[in-house]
This record gives sequence, C-alpha cells and structure tokens, in this order.
Amino acid sequence: MIRVALADDQLLVRAGLRALLDAEPDIEVVGEASDGDEAVTLVRREHPDVVLMDIRMPGTDGLQATGTITADQELEATRIVILTTFDLDEYVFEAIRLGASGFLVKDTEPTELLGGVRAVASGEALLSPRVTRRLIGEFAQRSRESTVSAELDLLTEREREIVALVGQGLSNDEIADQLVVSPATAKTHVSRSMIKLGVRDRAQLVVVAYESGLVKPGWTT
Repeated sequence: MIRVALADDQLLVRAGLRALLDAEPDIEVVGEASDGDEAVTLVRREHPDVVLMDIRMPGTDGLQATGTITADQELEATRIVILTTFDLDEYVFEAIRLGASGFLVKDTEPTELLGGVRAVASGEALLSPRVTRRLIGEFAQRSRESTVSAELDLLTEREREIVALVGQGLSNDEIADQLVVSPATAKTHVSRSMIKLGVRDRAQLVVVAYESGLVKPGWTT
C-alpha cells in the first residue's frame, strides 16, 4: 500500500486529490495539511511514502517544508512531489534542488498523477516529461557550476557518462541499451554516482548534470 500525505491550502484541491487517490486499491491518503508547518508535522507523524506538496501556501510554504523534510534523516524514505500551477516556476527548481523527486502541474490528467505517485513511491523520479527538463535547463544556468564541477572529480569517466544520460531523462533500461550494458549495471552506476555526489535521488542527479555542464539546457533525448 502506498501511503500518501496531501499538503495544499485549498480544501477543494485536497478533497479532489483524496477522492482520486483513495479510489485506488493500492493507495491510501494518511493525512492532509493546509500549510508547510502542518505538512512537516504530518510527515513526521505518519512517515508517508509520498507527499503531494503545494509550492505556494500561506505562512511556511512548500519550499521551506520540503527543505525541512528532506534534511531530516528519519524521513529519508519519504518522497516529495511538488504541485504547482505553472510549469516554469523557479521555486519548483529550488524544491528539486532541495530534494523533491519531481513535480506535477495541477491540471495534470488523473491517470498521469496516479502514475506519478506510483513511480515516485517505487523509487523513480518524475523527470522524463520534457517540461521538467526544460524547467531544470532554464534555471540551472544561474547555478553554482564551479562548485558542482569540482564535485564531479569524484566520479569515474563512465559515471560521468551515466550522470549525463540521467540528466537527459533516460531510464536505467534506456541507459543500458545506449551503453550496451545490463540494466543492473546501469542501476549500479547510477546508485554509486548518487552516493559519491551526496544527492537524495535521481531528480537531484539531473540538477547536478545541468549545473555541472554535463548536460546543456535545451538538450533532448
């Protein structure tokens, strides 16, 4: 069972999300929050698998709440999906940098939202849609490239290649096909790269790929 927490200041939005999610046999909504402080309290109490987090809320917003949750080692297993009204939103990029696993625009089709929740719960990140890569490419140009470039010295040449492919939105299976290795080998390289770079998940690995220049804004697969 995938346990989901909802954080949005609009009651109708939360009600709609709850109705959609609770109708699925493999998903359970474990609680709701109307601001960032409530979201942090809820997550610490329930330890959900996934949090659907509105980025703009009164008081403590979704960005601050995301940073608090991802910084808490006891909540390491909880994945955050940002909900936003606008796809090109600098706050969304910052949330991904802080450790969110991706984002969904609020007018996303129900099937896409459900698929996103399941993907994130299984350890994937919402990175493949072109809009996500466009968002990261748009704002990574303003990033800390020199610092990240130094961090890349920790990686082998093959690991750098893997990080670049992750940054282009490729799955482990697609990376395996392109490099002519097994999916398990590709997954191992991705995991080792994440450990060396100290990133939380694939979403942050994509940010590193752009910030370091391994992937240039506008590249597509």
